[in-house]
Amino acid sequence: MLGKLRERYQKAMMPVGRILARTGITPNMITGLTLIAALVSAYFFFLGDLILGFLLMLLTVIMDMFDGAVARAANLGTKFGATFDHTLDRYAEFLFILGLMMGPTIMTPVAWWTIAPGDSYLPWFWGVFSLFGMIMASFSRAKAESVGGMESCSVGIAERQEKLILTFAGILLLAFPPTNIWLDFLTLLPLAALDLFVAVEITNILTLCVVIVGILSHITVVQRLVYARKVILQTEGAEQVNV
Repeated sequence: MLGKLRERYQKAMMPVGRILARTGITPNMITGLTLIAALVSAYFFFLGDLILGFLLMLLTVIMDMFDGAVARAANLGTKFGATFDHTLDRYAEFLFILGLMMGPTIMTPVAWWTIAPGDSYLPWFWGVFSLFGMIMASFSRAKAESVGGMESCSVGIAERQEKLILTFAGILLLAFPPTNIWLDFLTLLPLAALDLFVAVEITNILTLCVVIVGILSHITVVQRLVYARKVILQTEGAEQVNV
């Protein structure tokens, strides 16, 4: 959805791209630095510092915009550069989720209910569920465009921008409020709802947001496969008619 705004922010970043291009830095160098920032971000998540981890995560997004801006401003864009950028984006996503899954355990009292020690920022199951969905959304698009011969298969309910915004929101809403706002909300519902979410280990707002990211990612995979099938069948049908 937000991918439709790409042309606007690309134009807005052109002056920055020209300035950076004059320094001699290349898009691939910025892409490599982005991965390093993602690694440090994951390390801070592992230590339990959500704010520093978030700031470095945000820095990787900004740097990812810079490499494209430099490539366009200095006419340095290459097919390998695009492949390199997309590949390291996936590694960055893996590092973010890994850092959150390995973060310290949390213990949050809510009225009469207390989460038992052992609950983490992001349970491993939901981390893997979401990460796999994010990777498969990119994979399905890549295969549709390479093997399927499609010009573009960027359709879907959620692209990378929406997923990052949801993850950002989850991190900040877990870091700043004095209480666990997700469980605060659940206490207003019937006890069965609280028991259900505790049973499936969705006990904080960050986990909830990441689960939503995973669900949207898997829906996007299905949407891209359906769209690819439609376009590829139409193309093959047109080719048979022309023959």
